[in-house]
Amino acid sequence: MRTIIAGLAEEAERQIRDRVWEMTATERVVAGKTADDLSSAVGPPHVQEALAVIDRLARLREALAALALSLARVHGRLAWFLGAACTPLAPVLHWRALPAEDGTAFGAIPPSVQQYQDAEAAVRRLEAALTHITTT
Repeated sequence: MRTIIAGLAEEAERQIRDRVWEMTATERVVAGKTADDLSSAVGPPHVQEALAVIDRLARLREALAALALSLARVHGRLAWFLGAACTPLAPVLHWRALPAEDGTAFGAIPPSVQQYQDAEAAVRRLEAALTHITTT
């Protein structure tokens, strides 16, 4: 996740720098709000790692929900960027933090600590990219 998000962030930053993508005022507002929402959902590593796994998962889902809501409000390059960012984070939707007593969980799996860390780092990188492109 982290690697894919880093690549998307670099592409967005390059498009802004090269003036291929000239953000509108509306895009800047949406991107800034999305960055704030991502920051609120997923905090620094030491904060996230102190949480119970159910809370870590809830916060990752909040981040994905923030992306989806922002994606619904825009078109063009920002929509393409946000949509592409949702894809590598989609496995979060198939994770579970609770045991499946009867053995069935609709295919949901418990993620590893590394998977949590990777997803959280990806969200932080995405937040940094959105912050950067709104101020460029």
